[in-house]
Amino acid sequence: MAGHSKWNNIKRRKGAQDAKKGKIFMRHAKLIYMAAKQGGGDPEMNATLRSAIDKARADNMPNDNIDRAIKKATGMLDGSKFEEVTYEGYGPGGVAVIVQVITDNRNRTAAEVRHAFNKNGGNLGATGCVSFMFDRKGYISIVNEDGKIDEDEITLEAIEAGADDIEFEDNIIEIYTSPETFADVSNHLIGQGYDIEESEITLIPQNYSTLGEEEEKKMINMLDMLESDEDVQDVYHNLEMSIE
Repeated sequence: MAGHSKWNNIKRRKGAQDAKKGKIFMRHAKLIYMAAKQGGGDPEMNATLRSAIDKARADNMPNDNIDRAIKKATGMLDGSKFEEVTYEGYGPGGVAVIVQVITDNRNRTAAEVRHAFNKNGGNLGATGCVSFMFDRKGYISIVNEDGKIDEDEITLEAIEAGADDIEFEDNIIEIYTSPETFADVSNHLIGQGYDIEESEITLIPQNYSTLGEEEEKKMINMLDMLESDEDVQDVYHNLEMSIE
């Protein structure tokens, strides 16, 4: 599981960009919509929805916006019908890229994603062309402020609840699970009084690639273009960046 922190840095970078562009509420609304549509509108019974709501609230999304997204998904309000679509392809230098979107217009979104790839020396591929290079995992992070959390104790708690692995990176505790045990581990740790900083089902590269400076700049530009599209929810890749 080494290397997840590289991915986590990408996620934090993405969040900062979203905030600047003022599109974060729309992205949260779509994520909440899909979670409620697939697993029901009760966050107590739907761990994915609960996680999506927690993230939205952490970004100060109003409760009215959250409720509206849930009601649209459960048929209590009329509104746009969204669907999840995943695109796979290669960035500059053959970097593996997966783009997950939630859209109400598949043709529009496909054109915009393809444009971002083509403009920066990449190309879209067929479904499955790079997904085998990533592992689908549950990810939970906990801040160990001032080292107050006993590492042996939380390791035992996590493993007994069903976690696959646990790592300690500076003051961050990173816990990995299978998708099937993700909710059980998360709920158990919350029940034991741990404050979870971040939790989600995600894709983690099995191996990382490196690029020269010029190709890496093209890759970063491609990511910027993709992440500026409000339909794009997540972009995963296996580039180990050297440029800050």
